[in-house]
Amino acid sequence: MADSDQRTITVAERSDGHGGTGDVGRPVSLPVVELLTGRGFITGKSGSGKSNSASVVAEKLLDNGFGLLIVDIDGEYYGLKEEYEILHAGADDECDIQVTTDHAEKLATLALEQNVPIILDISSYLDEDKAREVLTAVARQLFAKAKKCKQPFLLLVEEIHEYIPEKGGVDECGKMLIKIGKRGRKHGLGIVGISQRPADVKKDFITQCDWLVWHRLTWNNDTKVVSRILDGAYADAVEDLADGEAFLMTDWAEAVERVQFYRKKTFDAGATPGLEDFERPDLKSVSDDLVSELKSITDERAETEDRIAELRAELDRKNSRIAELERELQDARDMSRMADQFVDALVEHVDGPNPGRTEQAKLRDSHARKQSQDADDTDDGQATFGPDSPTDDVTADGSGTATPDGAGGNGTEATVADAFESFGDFVPAEASVDSTTVTDASDAPAEAGDTTAGASDNEDTATSQEVSIDEVPDFVGRLRAEVRSLEPKTQKMLSYYRDQGPASPLDAHFVAGGSGDRTHAYARNRTLRTAELIEHVGQGAYDYRLPALLEERAKRAPEDVDDADLDTYVDVIEATVDEF
Repeated sequence: MADSDQRTITVAERSDGHGGTGDVGRPVSLPVVELLTGRGFITGKSGSGKSNSASVVAEKLLDNGFGLLIVDIDGEYYGLKEEYEILHAGADDECDIQVTTDHAEKLATLALEQNVPIILDISSYLDEDKAREVLTAVARQLFAKAKKCKQPFLLLVEEIHEYIPEKGGVDECGKMLIKIGKRGRKHGLGIVGISQRPADVKKDFITQCDWLVWHRLTWNNDTKVVSRILDGAYADAVEDLADGEAFLMTDWAEAVERVQFYRKKTFDAGATPGLEDFERPDLKSVSDDLVSELKSITDERAETEDRIAELRAELDRKNSRIAELERELQDARDMSRMADQFVDALVEHVDGPNPGRTEQAKLRDSHARKQSQDADDTDDGQATFGPDSPTDDVTADGSGTATPDGAGGNGTEATVADAFESFGDFVPAEASVDSTTVTDASDAPAEAGDTTAGASDNEDTATSQEVSIDEVPDFVGRLRAEVRSLEPKTQKMLSYYRDQGPASPLDAHFVAGGSGDRTHAYARNRTLRTAELIEHVGQGAYDYRLPALLEERAKRAPEDVDDADLDTYVDVIEATVDEF
């Protein structure tokens, strides 16, 4: 830190002309504390010397050991490294260290606690949004640490109109800079903004500045700003200022001074390229220990990103395995469904066609066979399908016959080949049932001796409807088979969604007889969702969409299907769910 006796820095000398106060050539000094903790503004058109003046102020502060952070928009301040050990941070290889928002706190710590001067090279970022994020993070950390350190420190921002414009909105970066301008002084944190277009800078910022430097301006809107803050005479005179000449207005001086700023002594990286040979001077490097502290943050971030990449790759592998298992599961369900259809065909071939049986009755018979087979599997440790079965007796002794249970071997025999011929190409049973009829059991009393009708009355309610469809389209049969292949508990969850509307998987699983375990509930829910039988409707709830799914498939089917038919097909498929 500089000696406390060092109170001022000399940056210019007085010049002659309008606004001059005499004593041409007399040195002009600025109080250090006001520079470091106050608000300043340096302006002038391109080539008028504003960046040179800012560099002179920076050089004088560095000469005396005072800290500052320069926000370099155009990459023109790295020339300071010709004379000073200053940390050049940015995003490309020209910088001492490549930094992101992760480095913001460390940069603020180096600046305020270790008094390390820093150039934050915004021009090195290809992504402007990323550059703004870094600047916002650094400014926020400077403001937070300044409250604790109480260390006089200057933040110098080039092209400040890009962050706090007069017109348009101010983003998070601009709000942070305005906050430093309004409240930073009490914590020892000052700010100076530089712009070639004062008309484009928020006037609240300019009018609150403690010191202002007006270099040559020629555009009418800019000279109007001079007229408003100084007066009309200065507005005319500002157009004729020489390079490096400016009007200096400060809160600690009684009058505006016309001054000529000194030339910067370090390499002018912002000079317009000419035809003369260009040679970049040797630049000073900061200590390896300083850079290593920042590189450790970069290394930690790289390790974190590598670990994230590994986890994502592992997740992708597991998702692929899940998809593979789901395909295998679906294949197994397809085989199970075809096996059920085959058994139905055998039974129908053995027992003979029964037009009086409804689709619901057929489903009940099929379900009873499944329960019986499950019971045999539990008792014997293997599936039995023989004389002990309450349904059918199919022998595999080479004769390939199927004998109804209880017939004593004297019943009607049917070859397996006949059964396959009856079964066809595994077309669902509903593909060839009787023509559509809707009858009310209460209006059609059974005739005497009609045991079929009597049984139906006992099984169904008094107002049940019998629905059968003639020439059901293939897509209906396939969808019915998909629903039928679902496990009973999953089917009950589907019924709950249909009856209750939007609901959570946990509620549906519990009502379906599950324990309410989250993992099991969502596993079954996933089956329904991937089958497109339900859909997520927000806030963790799912809703029934079988009618919508059937309509979607109808649009892709070759047959013409009207709405009335779709409603009937929905009833047929939902009858499958009602069986469980």
